[in-house]
Amino acid sequence: MSTDGTDESSWEIDPEDESGAVIATVGRQLKMWREAAGFDRTKFGERMGYGANLIYKIERGARIPRPEFLDKADEVLGADGKIAAMKADIQRARYPKKVRDLAKLESQAVEIGSYENVAVAGLLQTEEYTRALYGVRRPAYSEDETERLVAARVARQEILRRHPAPLLTVVHEEAVLRRPIGGKMVLRRQLEYLLEAGQSRSVEIQVMPTAVDEHAGLAGSLKVMRLRDGTTFGHNEVQLVSRLITEPREVQILDMRYGMIRAQALTPRASLTFIEKVLGET
Repeated sequence: MSTDGTDESSWEIDPEDESGAVIATVGRQLKMWREAAGFDRTKFGERMGYGANLIYKIERGARIPRPEFLDKADEVLGADGKIAAMKADIQRARYPKKVRDLAKLESQAVEIGSYENVAVAGLLQTEEYTRALYGVRRPAYSEDETERLVAARVARQEILRRHPAPLLTVVHEEAVLRRPIGGKMVLRRQLEYLLEAGQSRSVEIQVMPTAVDEHAGLAGSLKVMRLRDGTTFGHNEVQLVSRLITEPREVQILDMRYGMIRAQALTPRASLTFIEKVLGET
């Protein structure tokens, strides 16, 4: 918690994050507007409702300004929308670097395959399911960090609404569909959304029943992404590690395993019937 009463720790800049140049530019622009208006940092902070230390960090590019901060600064400094317009510049920088890197690859992919054994695939999560999922993490995220992560995941889902959309295939373990993350109503709405998404021609959802004895996915969840030029990448996220896999031999193994997982799971049509059955039992 910062000295001015706001939890801003999750908005600090990663020194190795290339988006820092964008944030630094926004900070310099804010400083120029503030000085042109005749405010020192303390007076500006009072008008804004933030401490002078936070203003200092934002101006030197060490802290990402939130959208509402830019809206307020535009109003206080009489910028007629010029400061608020910078929200577009920081939109992507707001999200953690690992999320931006993954989102960039997903946006370039023509095919995305995902095997999930813990939670519903991120690209198919409802917003309330995502919020509940982050809400049970321990140690707990701050409210600000939770909202940042939720916004980042929701933003990634935009690729499913573009034309043409990538082909998304997902295999969920049966246990994922039964775990009441966020409570039964949140789970019900998530299952309903999966049934809706499964009707799309660009989305195929499969279920791996717990009773299946031969299983190529026992080493954990995985994702494979194929780009327009045929290049294929793997991705794996476990506990504190988010890893992009580019070594051809490793990618080949993941691709092979995912193909076997899909073959061992229920067909897409049978899977939707299975999800309907789980929904009726929830």
